[in-house]
Amino acid sequence: MNTAEILDHFRSRGAPLVLSRAGAVVWDDAEFHEAAYISDPEGYALLALVPGVRDAQRARVLLQVLRVSRAGLSEESRVVLDKCTRALIFGIPPNSVVTVLLALRRMRANHKHVARGILSFVLDHPDGELLIAARRPALRDAFEHALGKATARGCARLIAQGDVGSAELRRKLLRFSADPAVAVQRVAQLYGAGIHGVPALTDAVRPLELVRIRQPIVTVTNRGDIAATLVHVHRGVQAAELHTALGDYVTAAVRELPRLAGRVALVLDASESMRGYGDREWALLSQAEALRLVLARVCAELAVVEVGAHQAGPTDLAMGVLDALAQSPDLVVVVTDGYENRMPGDLARVAATLPGIGVRTPILLCLATFTASDNRSLRDPAPALPHESFWHQDDFGALLPWLFAHSPHGGDWIRTAATRFLDRRLEGVTP
Repeated sequence: MNTAEILDHFRSRGAPLVLSRAGAVVWDDAEFHEAAYISDPEGYALLALVPGVRDAQRARVLLQVLRVSRAGLSEESRVVLDKCTRALIFGIPPNSVVTVLLALRRMRANHKHVARGILSFVLDHPDGELLIAARRPALRDAFEHALGKATARGCARLIAQGDVGSAELRRKLLRFSADPAVAVQRVAQLYGAGIHGVPALTDAVRPLELVRIRQPIVTVTNRGDIAATLVHVHRGVQAAELHTALGDYVTAAVRELPRLAGRVALVLDASESMRGYGDREWALLSQAEALRLVLARVCAELAVVEVGAHQAGPTDLAMGVLDALAQSPDLVVVVTDGYENRMPGDLARVAATLPGIGVRTPILLCLATFTASDNRSLRDPAPALPHESFWHQDDFGALLPWLFAHSPHGGDWIRTAATRFLDRRLEGVTP
């Protein structure tokens, strides 16, 4: 199972993981997740951290990673899986995590890494007091599944009797917590009197993707720093500081990203429609050029083919793709607004013909839009090609992994990027 197939599934399937009233675990893609895990456990878990993956799929990955035995895995792979587990436990909505923990209990998954995962969530969650108040019966069931009912209740009795650090309590419970004093309080709360009507927490304590606050009105200069600077350049502003700032913004955007091996060909639509007019003038072209600058820093080899150059010629996307393929790339990326004003439909026909003559190079379509809600019904020059839209620099976080997943070296790039992401997170360090 290839990286692009798994990532596409993770990004497109959003049905929640649920437990039926009878206690059955309902996830219609269990076989898919099992096969993906078997093919590469470490890579499978790291893919869940990629921007753009749905939280419902991340919950499934958490369940899959925890429910199976790790016998036969290397120590390095086990460490990566433990880090991914902690990142997911604290990085997706708490209710989803509770569902996973109850599913593990229903499946009778009794591995040591299951116990560690459950106890990390129950004992070490920063909002654990509120979580227990809202979901006390469920978390108590999960806690007893992790330690065993007799052991869990025995620890609760010791704590109720005033024990906060005996050798027995440390051996059975406190060694699993990063903060034993807090763990004692959490267990006392689990087995104490409940509080009625406490609302459930809906937001992750450490989201895997930051929720960015954006201006209510989109303009050409609030769609990311790189594009905003390029707008000023296109408007003719002459200032050395502008070009210095542009370089700094690009450097900041790629600072944590690894290099992609191999060759990527970029077909860049620079036609008049990409320039735009009025309040949107330069918006799409500047964002497309921002993507080009980022790709130039990230890709070991980037070949750029411009069509409709200088906003004076027609948009011949098909010829641009053929010129790009002539350079023997591993991947062809077409960046356009979707308006093909020379032989409309030509790109679609060329794309349909290429496999028949032995061309297997992936061709992906990136549609530049002014806002996330733009109507694209008349702007899809090749419906059969995989395509994604982007309008803000923040979209690059999800766009780049999607693009690179289709290249021969994309799996390694995503693995390296996700590993770096884990190393920057507090939850990525196993206590």
